[in-house]
Amino acid sequence: MQRDPKTNTVGYAIVQISPDLITLLESEAPPQFSNLDSGNAPVHQTRNDTIGPGDVLQVAIYEVGSALFSPPLIGMAPGNNAIPSSSSSSSLPLLSVNSAGNITVPFAGQVHVAGLTTSQAVEAITAQLKGKSQSPQVMVRIATDIANSVMVYGAVQHPSRISLTPNRERILDVIALAGGQDHPAQAHEDYTVRLTRNGRIAEMPLKTIEIDPQQNIVVQPGDRVQLTFQPRSFTVFGASGRVTQTQFTTPTLTMAEAVSRNGGPIDSRADPNAVYVFRFENADILRRLGMPVDQNATTAPIIYQLDMMNPASFFLAQKFMMRDRDLIYIANSSSNKFYKFFGLITTIISPGTSMGGIAR
Repeated sequence: MQRDPKTNTVGYAIVQISPDLITLLESEAPPQFSNLDSGNAPVHQTRNDTIGPGDVLQVAIYEVGSALFSPPLIGMAPGNNAIPSSSSSSSLPLLSVNSAGNITVPFAGQVHVAGLTTSQAVEAITAQLKGKSQSPQVMVRIATDIANSVMVYGAVQHPSRISLTPNRERILDVIALAGGQDHPAQAHEDYTVRLTRNGRIAEMPLKTIEIDPQQNIVVQPGDRVQLTFQPRSFTVFGASGRVTQTQFTTPTLTMAEAVSRNGGPIDSRADPNAVYVFRFENADILRRLGMPVDQNATTAPIIYQLDMMNPASFFLAQKFMMRDRDLIYIANSSSNKFYKFFGLITTIISPGTSMGGIAR
């Protein structure tokens, strides 16, 4: 822990990387889509062929004999005894399902259709026309499907509302229907899928969904699927071969790989006892480490330290997994203070030495 709490205004802690810490970090399980799949969705949302508020229906009615919906025959004069056609059909204007789940059908009045399939809606309309129309035959089609749809947006080529079908589309299906990733050449590990369902949210790398069929769950009406493109990177400071920000470019990256990518510690400058990883860690992990964390906090700062003088630390560095925006700091050795001072003195006196040589 930080020795002087009064100077620790950020509230961080320094923790040695150990086998127990590696085990604890590996046990952390982020929210999975398979957990959301068991959510308590309303019954009418468990199918993709039901009618809901906001939908627009096309209703056609076929009648036998005297028709309620067909207009009088053109050219038929009053008193004309011409026999009308034995059957007629009429397509009603498009009908919108209101917030109460009803549509208004002429001569039938309000008909509740929310939660019904089109076949069930046919039966409901037919039942209310009986006794008013002779042998009515009704057909219902969903012209605009709002209730059975999901929103797909973010880093896709065609953000849009995707209508679902009884085929039960999955996460990868609706992303493909939205055109797929907007940077198809980039690694799928740099894409994150955010699923919002019934007020619950889960995020997961696109690559994880592709390799784990259990996470490629069936989407439900009302889901919101957001695809985010954010290349993962880490930064290395201090006594390393390079001080730079580096992208992962691989699905996973260990601390050992991250340090080696930047040239590793400089032997003449680095302190092998003090290699640090700065991170905003999950608050639950910090609580399990026994650290005080605000009860409303989801993350908190922490510093992990690795002692490279201990041979076992090389194995730990191969197990410690890097995360997006981690910062590695390789401290300078105490002896390097002399070299910094010597360099500063050399910088100051070098111009005078050069001028003295020229005067001679």
